Amino acid sequence: MVGLPTSGPTMLTRALTKTDYDHIVQVIDRWWGGPTSALAHPIFFYELGSLARVVEHDEVLVGFLLGFIVPGPPRSGYVHLVGIHPDFRRRGVGKVLYNSFEQDCRGAGCTQLKAITTSANEGSIAFHRATGWTVTPVEDYAGPARPRVVFNKSL
Repeated sequence: MVGLPTSGPTMLTRALTKTDYDHIVQVIDRWWGGPTSALAHPIFFYELGSLARVVEHDEVLVGFLLGFIVPGPPRSGYVHLVGIHPDFRRRGVGKVLYNSFEQDCRGAGCTQLKAITTSANEGSIAFHRATGWTVTPVEDYAGPARPRVVFNKSL
């Protein structure tokens, strides 16, 4: 487990469990402010979940990252979905999730990380820029008239 330095109670990151996954699919729409639960498809727990992480604060789940390894080439870590409890945003939860995922990807021989978002997701774009990712808008990335912002980070 990786600890997040804070004053007061400790935040820890650990591997995602089935109980965590069940909780995530119940709260994700509230955390994201809209219908999003379809993005937390069970494949990201059962088949691709070995790198999925959660962050706990006083034993309460306050954040999660669903990610997996793309065999490549190049071998890459892909961040599919991240959620942070609204009361814990801007408190370092995202950084500890991404740092843990990055460490796991390095250990698995990955040479880069990748993620995508919509062009309207200003918070995600700002977070990735601030943590050293390249940010590239790509027209039609998700099909005609469906642009996305592609994030990359070399390891």
